[in-house]
Amino acid sequence: MSARTVLRPRGGVGESVHRIDGVPKVKAAFAFASDLWAEGMLWGHTLRSPHAHARVRAVDVSKALASPGVHAVLLAADLPGKTTFGLEFADQPVLAAERVRYAGEPVAILAAVDPETARRAADLIAVEYDPLPAVTDMELALRPAAPRVHDFGNVLRHLRIVHGDPNAPADVWVDGYYETGMQDQAMLGPEAGLAVPAEDGGVDLYVATQWLHVDRQQIAPCLGLPNEKVRLHLAGVGGAFGAREDVSMHIHACLLALRTRRPVKMAYGREESFFGHVHRHPSRIWMRHGARRDGVLVRVQARILLDGGAYASSSSAVIGNACTFATGPYEVPNVLIEGTCVYTNNPPCGAMRGFGAVQACVAYEAQMDKLARLLGRDPVDLRLQNAVATGSVLATGQVIRGSAPVREVIAKCAALPMPDDAAPPDAPGGRGGALRYPGAAGNVSRGEGVRRGVGFAVGWKNIAYSEGFDDSAEARVRLVAGPGGPRAEVRTAAAEVGQGLNTVLAQIVRTELGVDTVVLLPADTGVGSAGSSSASRQTMMSGGAVQMACAAIRDALFERVRRERGGEGRSNHGELRVEGGMILAGSAAVGPLDRFLAEPIEATRVYHHRKTRPLDARGQGDPHVAFAFAAQRAVVDVDTELGLVRVVQIATAQDVGRALNPQSVHGQIEGGTAQGLGLALMEEVLLKDGMIRNASFTDYLIPTILDMPPVVAVLVEEPEPGIPFGAKGVGEPSTVVSPAAILAALRAATGRDLSRAPVRPDDLIGLSPAAPPGEPPPSPEVPGPAPIPKYLGLEAGQQEISG
Repeated sequence: MSARTVLRPRGGVGESVHRIDGVPKVKAAFAFASDLWAEGMLWGHTLRSPHAHARVRAVDVSKALASPGVHAVLLAADLPGKTTFGLEFADQPVLAAERVRYAGEPVAILAAVDPETARRAADLIAVEYDPLPAVTDMELALRPAAPRVHDFGNVLRHLRIVHGDPNAPADVWVDGYYETGMQDQAMLGPEAGLAVPAEDGGVDLYVATQWLHVDRQQIAPCLGLPNEKVRLHLAGVGGAFGAREDVSMHIHACLLALRTRRPVKMAYGREESFFGHVHRHPSRIWMRHGARRDGVLVRVQARILLDGGAYASSSSAVIGNACTFATGPYEVPNVLIEGTCVYTNNPPCGAMRGFGAVQACVAYEAQMDKLARLLGRDPVDLRLQNAVATGSVLATGQVIRGSAPVREVIAKCAALPMPDDAAPPDAPGGRGGALRYPGAAGNVSRGEGVRRGVGFAVGWKNIAYSEGFDDSAEARVRLVAGPGGPRAEVRTAAAEVGQGLNTVLAQIVRTELGVDTVVLLPADTGVGSAGSSSASRQTMMSGGAVQMACAAIRDALFERVRRERGGEGRSNHGELRVEGGMILAGSAAVGPLDRFLAEPIEATRVYHHRKTRPLDARGQGDPHVAFAFAAQRAVVDVDTELGLVRVVQIATAQDVGRALNPQSVHGQIEGGTAQGLGLALMEEVLLKDGMIRNASFTDYLIPTILDMPPVVAVLVEEPEPGIPFGAKGVGEPSTVVSPAAILAALRAATGRDLSRAPVRPDDLIGLSPAAPPGEPPPSPEVPGPAPIPKYLGLEAGQQEISG
């Protein structure tokens, strides 16, 4: 075969390849975790506390145990091993023993022959509670007289960032107070898994998760088993967005399976899902910006308070992100930022798309708009003037080493065309049609009193884990001959949670090995950890490991070719390479790839990103690996009499490094924007005295196709040096920036100082005047448990707190 007839493999890096799981999902042939089934399986159920804070005086399970079809009922006293678990601190009881700290905390678990029998038996468990005073307000939690959620106090983490002169003078000042509500990840597939007892006394758990290995690291000690006897397998995941970083039903299902010696399935309904996973942290942020009269930022002060709920989860890392990103992507020589995450008797909060950067962006971008108004400046120009770039020194003292095309991102977003509907704002049906409040049924306004607003915002987010964590991912690739031609098999523990990771890994293999057929083997703990599918890291980390393994295979393959050719490493035609299943030397064909695969070639490699450093006592260090930036312009129509909103258009430019699959990147931008729109306009977990009031998709509103506007996006490609293909993670920046952009547009349309997300109709028409924020709370005197890097886990000496 001549070189002219050799085709490049289909679907390599840089192409908009169709998702490999797309067809089965569209045809309803994809098996999600809730579809799991095993012969003779039982159904698990959880009994949860109805109180936000209470002592457990007694639990009587006799009637439940006596119920026909019930095979086991377990309490805290029945646990065979460690009694607590957690991502960063092992502070969460597997089952509450003496005390419950939030409404919804598990108290008992049981297994029965079917879900209805299990539910009815759970109703027969009698629990005596002594209600205790609960602290459900994040500011009140800092007061000395507040009820203590944990014996050591209510401070989960406090940090302080001091850079330059925190007392530096400025010509002009703007102040602001901002709040964001508790947002749910609202993944469409609730928590589910199947635990199967094994003959060796261990257990196999098939579960929808984001990180198999850190789950096992928490599960095994609670079962009293070594890691090798706890085997996790990734089941079909129906979305994650951070909600699956924490253990939910994992330990419970395994305990029941080991007790009954039968497979046990647990699957939450939507209401239980609200209690069964963490949520986005509510925030309260006080900010002060000082600038010169020409618009150059001089000083930023911020006090950030997050509600972590009853248990730690990943809160220490979230408050770290909120603080390190609080200046925005701007040059600020003098900074004082204080951040505190507190324990309360509210449901636990943890990871959600954007991870602390979302809350900060709502605040700092509102401040930039205030400053632009005060100075009489165009808000886009003011951002361009102060934008960071490669070489900029951040508030933490970190120097941006990689790409930072912030000015290009801003300029390209601002240059995108505005929507073309130009009907006068007060015309019936003006602005392109009727308005509705997002989530409301039907169109309830015909456009009278409609005003248009345009808002602009810029945001940034870290890629991969931070503050000194040694992040890594392992991949194993095997190249074999087959009847249909050469085939590459890829095995990793990376969780495909709907983001398109497996498709990208296949693209990388096709590009690196020149083969068309790539098989992704199921993810499990039989291979080394790939880390979590979070922090916009998997394309870099698992993609990097796959690329390294492919390079090792290619080297071994070419060594075989050289041996056959008498040691000739190159020919008159050039270096060896693989394309379309052929070995080429320059333009000359050496032979088909299969010819050199009498024995398969396999390689396992581990990818590490560059080292980071934790923050010191002044908040100085080198905490983040790399950064991604995004700008958005939101156009909204607001009925100023009824408080109805229509988002007309979102225009966005995003820094992606290099787009490995452009169509997938655009999909991530649109999906991230939808979640940001939800936070801006409708999504909030409503609490009263620590109790969730809207644990259903009837009452917790998420955007539908009727609420989403056209999203016009442009990709800014400036490859990040030192990472595979120069590709940055793309899942989070649009979520970070879209709430701030939409709020800015709403302010422009209404003229109101809208300082809280989500914005409600009453806010838009002035029926709920903003309460004066008061002074920010003082810094806590007792810092609480010492922060440790994210996901060090049980084997690294987590603080253990009894239940």
